[in-house]
Amino acid sequence: MKTRDRILHSSLALFNHEGEPNTTTVDIANELDISPGNLYYHFKGKDVIIAELFDQYEHGITEILKAPIDRPLSVEDNWFYLYVVFEEMYKYRFLYRNLSDLLARYPELGRRFRRLVDLKHAAITAVWRTLSEAAVVSTSDEEAEALVDNMVLLLTYWLNYDHLLHQDRPPALIIHQGVYQLMSMIAPYLGEQQRDFYEQVRNIYRTLIAPAAAK
Repeated sequence: MKTRDRILHSSLALFNHEGEPNTTTVDIANELDISPGNLYYHFKGKDVIIAELFDQYEHGITEILKAPIDRPLSVEDNWFYLYVVFEEMYKYRFLYRNLSDLLARYPELGRRFRRLVDLKHAAITAVWRTLSEAAVVSTSDEEAEALVDNMVLLLTYWLNYDHLLHQDRPPALIIHQGVYQLMSMIAPYLGEQQRDFYEQVRNIYRTLIAPAAAK
């Protein structure tokens, strides 16, 4: 792996684990056992590293979010699609855990982040439309609009909320509970024959959380 790629890889790991505000370029250089000057040769400051990592995230999540917009997914694939979105967000969770602070310090990211929120809204709307057309869910247009807004809100702030309450939990539990929370929003609108996947999600979540609850 080239030094530039190693710097990005280690920066992402440190930002996710230690928090971006708590990580300096010296910390990154020490983690890689290189000199600060060597790091500076590749990146002229932490802001450049953050911009590069955001570029990576923006590219990856955009491709994922466009999937149900460009081509409707099958009913079953729509459920698993929620996992894929959460998994991609979790890879770059530092962006969400300090979102307000990050955008205050790097306002140039604000426009691009708002674009991603708009894209999330379009993706969830497309998912809901597919489920509605397949008669999996049934809502009025007004209910659907409010539900999509709430789902996008949860998608955007779930990682921040979870970190605030729990600091650091296993990734599988964080991601799975996020999907479970989304499914809980959908559940009241599901027909009886379409509740199987929701029940599976709930049972898996109960299994994952059982060891923590027992402590």
